Amino acid sequence: MNGSQDEGSAALDTRVHAILARAWASLSPQSAMLAWLDWASHMAVSPGRQADLAGLALSQAAQLAGYLRECLMAGPGAARACVEPPAQDRRFDAPEWRGWPYNLWHQSFLMAQQWWAEATRGVRGVERHHEKLAAFWARQWLDMLSPGNHLLTNPVALRRTAEEGGANLARGMLYLLDNQRRRLTGLPPEGAEAFEVGRDLAVTPGKVVLRNRLIELIQYAPATGQVRPEPILIVPAWIMKYYILDLSPHNSLIRYLVAQGHTVFCISWKNPGAAESDLGMEDYLDLGFRTALAAVEAIVPGSRVHATGYCLGGTLLAMAAAAMARDGELDRLASLSLFAAQTDFSEPGELALFIDESQLALLEAQMQDKGYLRADQMAGAFQMLRSYDLLWSRVVNEYLLGERRPINDLMAWNADATRLPARMHAQYLRRLFLDDDLSEGRYPVDGRPVSLGGLTLDTFCVGTVTDHVAPWRSVYKLHYLCPAQLTFVLTSGGHNAGIVSEPGRPHRRYQVLARPAGGHYIAPQEWERTAPAHEGSWWPQWQAWLAARSGPAQPPPGMGAPARGYAALCDAPGTYVKEK
Repeated sequence: MNGSQDEGSAALDTRVHAILARAWASLSPQSAMLAWLDWASHMAVSPGRQADLAGLALSQAAQLAGYLRECLMAGPGAARACVEPPAQDRRFDAPEWRGWPYNLWHQSFLMAQQWWAEATRGVRGVERHHEKLAAFWARQWLDMLSPGNHLLTNPVALRRTAEEGGANLARGMLYLLDNQRRRLTGLPPEGAEAFEVGRDLAVTPGKVVLRNRLIELIQYAPATGQVRPEPILIVPAWIMKYYILDLSPHNSLIRYLVAQGHTVFCISWKNPGAAESDLGMEDYLDLGFRTALAAVEAIVPGSRVHATGYCLGGTLLAMAAAAMARDGELDRLASLSLFAAQTDFSEPGELALFIDESQLALLEAQMQDKGYLRADQMAGAFQMLRSYDLLWSRVVNEYLLGERRPINDLMAWNADATRLPARMHAQYLRRLFLDDDLSEGRYPVDGRPVSLGGLTLDTFCVGTVTDHVAPWRSVYKLHYLCPAQLTFVLTSGGHNAGIVSEPGRPHRRYQVLARPAGGHYIAPQEWERTAPAHEGSWWPQWQAWLAARSGPAQPPPGMGAPARGYAALCDAPGTYVKEK
């Protein structure tokens, strides 16, 4: 037999895989089982490694016994901890965890974390992807068993219960029931109704000047009497709604740029359904960026464009710019700016844990069944990447302590999720994440491969310190993919909060260093050690960089260009952004 499969049997397999995906929250059980089998079978034939781990366990037991002895002699508060949690782990910060027996429980838990972190790495013969998966799933199980997650082993929750006579647990039960009701009925989180798109969010004045099957293009109204002649075209990710860049008036990047005298255009992607299941990456390039760029050039004729991309929109923009360089059209752009956007996917961070053949087979079957991937079908993976922050801290605060965290504009935006067309998402995961075709010069645009080595535009690139979606060292790899003058910024915060980092926001800092065109490569460790650090927002740094590559101010262009087919269709934020 060959590897072909007839239509009926293929449809049956697809259906079964789709059912399996629903049962396992879109996560492949085979992928996890293969990782554990690889790890366990190689551990079984590694007596030296077993001896090392046994020695570590005995050493930890001795440390714990010494800690217990010190607690009995000097008192729990005076005893020196055996192990301190990582800086970002706040589970055991409360002073109640220093009391007996909770001190012993949380120290035992932290030691178990240390032991499993050591046990799941360095086993000879284990495939690297399986090693990472085994470590990841070990962390998930340990996080679930943390003494902080359970009423009887959490001293803070027990004290609150005693003080309130159990009222906190009653509130927690009501919150649990309400959360389940909202999840089952598709309602947003409690408090999200206070943030309405077009009323509270995405309120920067503007007009929709283009609409097609995939995008609406928004042109924002000028806020100054004179503007820079080169417009800015923003390409946001379609895995999220564009108004992450136009949140509340005080933290809107788009409003900030307009106030600094820039003419700003932004793509608003359609929220796709079954009718858009056939849209692929080429459609996002043609109906998206290329169509928008042509409209901007018609509305602001004779000016080059500052092209800006965020997240997956930045990846698409890099593809488009590489194709323009290949075809001799790069002079249409004045500069390139990429925010938290990967172009090399060889080390994409923990998100790669959920991208292998087994996982993709499950996702593709699930998408083929509906024609698209719902946002909640991706939520499980993203939630587990930050299981403490996104899952267990909520369990403790809401259900044990009876405290519901007030929702803010960023959280309301995060709950306003989008879908992904089946064809596009499969191409994206396979060709970029799994095969890394873009960085290796194999990704085709218009039937011919593109190379990032052709990018010679001045480029501004931003990475964020705690990004779990596009780790900054992965974003940084653009340094050895293209020879352009490259200004790299590393800012505090994560994938979203690091970009939404308005001037005046406290506890913000960034590093910045520019590499000249054709300059020598600097490894990320050396860059981090030598790049000057600054307090505050990186936005003014970028705005000054844009201004240095722009011409003298002049009167603003009109809103749209009716004579060229770009009449104002409706007020911003448009209609696509409101699609559910």
